[in-house]
Amino acid sequence: MDGNVLFSIITPSTGRRPRALQMAVKSVERAVLHSGLPPESVEMLIGYDGIKGQRLSASFPMRCINFPPDNDWGNGIRQLLLKISRGRKIIFLDDDNQLKPRSLQVYLMHMDAEMIIGRIDTQLAFDKPHIPVRDGGSVVRQGNIDPLCLCLSRELVLDRCGGWRHQGLYEADYMNMLDWHRRARSVTVIDEVVGIYDAGRSLDGGALSRRQMNMLDRMARERGVTLSGGADEAHAIASGI
Repeated sequence: MDGNVLFSIITPSTGRRPRALQMAVKSVERAVLHSGLPPESVEMLIGYDGIKGQRLSASFPMRCINFPPDNDWGNGIRQLLLKISRGRKIIFLDDDNQLKPRSLQVYLMHMDAEMIIGRIDTQLAFDKPHIPVRDGGSVVRQGNIDPLCLCLSRELVLDRCGGWRHQGLYEADYMNMLDWHRRARSVTVIDEVVGIYDAGRSLDGGALSRRQMNMLDRMARERGVTLSGGADEAHAIASGI
């Protein structure tokens, strides 16, 4: 761990969403600028899944690493990126998501907490405006939380919980979050929105996930059209045009 690095941002990428990934990087730049932190206090680690990925540049330290094929929803890549990360705090940002401008500033206000759980905007992905929903039940339950909601201490994730475990399982993200929640010595839940889920879902043609395509199919049916027009039509539907 480098004492000068406060936040390590972990981003696995298939390489099929270059425009969405660039948007994710820009969102980190905005968050760094808004926080007032020196750029060197934030690092972004991008792990490409089995391809020679695009080399990106940013106003803060960033590494783009080509890994052998993972074929495991990015689980193995997240673990490898965690092992080379240097920050005191860990943030997970997929290549089609974004951080909100105030996210790092908000996290700085709660640096003593081992696990910070913030809201994320999910209106582009689910039939709810945000998660987690605070309804009296456990905040950390399946379907109610995503790694994008979290800012975690390095000691919790790597030293006590062994990093990103449960590889080979589709539910690895939830199982890891459950482990972290159970073993965290301090948890803070905040109402501020810290990220946007699926923010870049329609920017790159042919790169929609099955879940994203199913949702757009449903939206198209509700409007009485089909997605025969491909990426441009999907983008129009996603944008509400």
